[in-house]
Amino acid sequence: MENAIDKSQSIIVDSYIEYYSRIVDFISYRINNHCEAEDLAQDVFVRLLEYKQILCKETVKYFIYTISRNIVTDYLRRYYKAREISSYFYDETPSCTNESEENIYANDIYLLEKKKLATFPKQRKQIYYLTRFKGLSAVEIATRLNVGKRTVDSHLFLARKEMRIFLQQCI
Repeated sequence: MENAIDKSQSIIVDSYIEYYSRIVDFISYRINNHCEAEDLAQDVFVRLLEYKQILCKETVKYFIYTISRNIVTDYLRRYYKAREISSYFYDETPSCTNESEENIYANDIYLLEKKKLATFPKQRKQIYYLTRFKGLSAVEIATRLNVGKRTVDSHLFLARKEMRIFLQQCI
């Protein structure tokens, strides 16, 4: 009995020496990851130990490649299943936001905008305020203030440009 165990261990050791690098290449070609391929090649020979009672020198090569193919198939199934699950969670999980922090930033920007608005000339201040905070269009503002639409457009252009520069400097 000891002779059969020694013979099967000898077959496994010889096979490891002869086929390990080829098995790594075989697996690496299929999964496109050399480090994982080395780990999986180790698994091939560990699994080969489970079959040491039925090994013979003539068929061990084919047995090793069959085990390798099965291990690669199992690996790829797990890999794509994990990607599918992570993709599902990525798509289904709502993004986490800190609304309190966002509200503080928005409030700070609002206060800066109000501060800058106080420095505008009277008519520009009115026009900017009506469009920004009351949501009126240029035509509605022109009608309300009895000025031309082009005057409103001109004031809006200058006010927005000045406000944009100011806020960019603050942020």
